[in-house]
Parts: sequence; structure tokens; C-alpha cells
Amino acid sequence: MGTPDFAVPALDAIKSNVVAVVTQPDRPKGRGHKLQPPPVKIFALENNLPVLQPVKVRAPEVIAQIADFKPDLIVVVAFGQILPQALLDVPRLGCINVHASLLPRYRGAAPIEWAIINGEKVTGVTTMLMNAGLDTGDMLLKREVPIGDDMILPELREQLMTAGAELLTKTLDKLETIQPVKQDDSLSTYAPLLKKDTGLIDWSKPAREIHNLVRGLYGSARAGNFKIWRTRLADVDLAPTQIKIVNQKLFVGTGDGSLEILEIQAPNSKRLNTGDFLRGYKGGDDLWTNA
Repeated sequence: MGTPDFAVPALDAIKSNVVAVVTQPDRPKGRGHKLQPPPVKIFALENNLPVLQPVKVRAPEVIAQIADFKPDLIVVVAFGQILPQALLDVPRLGCINVHASLLPRYRGAAPIEWAIINGEKVTGVTTMLMNAGLDTGDMLLKREVPIGDDMILPELREQLMTAGAELLTKTLDKLETIQPVKQDDSLSTYAPLLKKDTGLIDWSKPAREIHNLVRGLYGSARAGNFKIWRTRLADVDLAPTQIKIVNQKLFVGTGDGSLEILEIQAPNSKRLNTGDFLRGYKGGDDLWTNA
């Protein structure tokens, strides 16, 4: 059970033992709002695997349909729906989830993004036995993945995708001998869904904090109506929001330190490196307020 590209390597790793794939329904995308299949569905069909796309996986008829496959085990990777207890009870070996954090930290829907936004130096993946709670099941195996100071969301996601597939294979190979470990709820943190205002840049905050926000959202951080794609910590003395342009480089002051804007996207325009953007920009130093 999985939906986005993050789940594809895990499915690829175990596809020879998969009797069916459950994924989300096709969704409209793009300007034409044409229905697009999720990446897991595309991979499953390419490998001749049966595909189910229930609107609600908790519907009794869907649970019955899955039970008809008589699965020994259900593996869940970024599926996107909460499994009810009736479905968790279907496979004789239970349900295993591959979660993109070192549980019990960063339970929830956006663990990769929040690990970067919060400035973590290390994250990872955890396999666990699922229960009816939100990422609260007993842990099986973990693998750490370091987060570099300038690592951006797609780079970390790629590493966690690979690590998750490898850890899943190892978990299944040793499933009968692994001793599950209960999570310590007192150490838990939550990684909620990202909201639109999560990406609003507050230039009064420290440069490092803003840099982490840009890295963790990668294309969703915004200054005015501009999207900020990439930044770098700089050493230019500027007041918060103050802009300085030097040799086709764009620097912005923050509450503590300054940032160089490396990639930017103006309203109704495409993403550009800052040098190309500045060559076509006709405004002044009030860049954000002119948005």
C-alpha cells in the first residue's frame, strides 16, 4: 500500500512477493486538470501487479476485497490513508509501515520536510508494526541518514527512499527474529501536514532558520509573491528585509545574519538562478513589497 514516488523503491524491492497493490485514486493535475495516476500505480501496472484504488480504504467492501487476496503481510509506505483496525487485522503477520523518520520523533505526514526545517543533523527511516494510532506502533529496525547543512528536500528524500527500501528488505528477511521495541511517547514529536502559510518567510528570524525553511520546502517558501528556491548563508551586514545587489548576486538581511538568494521565481514566471533573474529585473531594492 503506497502512493507517491517515495513508495516505488520499496515496492520494487519486494515486487516478486506482492499479490496486489493498493494506492490512491487518480487525481487531476496540471492546467488541464487531467486525471493522472499515482507513481505506485504506474509501476505496478508496468510489472503486471493487480491494482486497487479505493476512495476510502476503511469501507467494508474494500476491506473484504483486500482480505480475498489472503495476504500474509501488508506493507505500507506513504499510502495517504489511515488504516482501520479491521484492515490491520486482515494479514496473519500484521501490517508493517516504512516511516521516514527515527521514531518516535516526527510522527505524522511530513517528517522529511520538518526534519530539515527544524535544522536536524540526522534523520532516517524506521520500520514498525502498525497499530490504530498515528505512527505509534512497535518499532522493528532503524537506519540513520545524515542531513548536510545545505541539503535540500529532494536530495534527502532520494536518500530516504533508498534507505527505506533497503531497510524494508532487511526487516522482512529477519521478521521472525526481530524483537519489536515499544515507542517512548515522552520522546515523540509531530510532523503535521504543511500549510500554505508555513512557507511565508519572516525576515526578522535568523538567517539559518530561514535557510532551513527554504531547504525543507524547496519551492514553497515565499517572500511576497516570489518563490525562493535556494539560499546560502552569507556574511553581509544588512538590516532585516534590506536587499543588496553586488555583481549579479542578491543578498537579503535577516534578524541575525544575511542570506544570498541563489534561485528565485517571480510571479507568473519560471524559476531562475539569481544572475539570470537580476538581468531581467526592472525593479528596485523594494523587491518583496513590489511583488
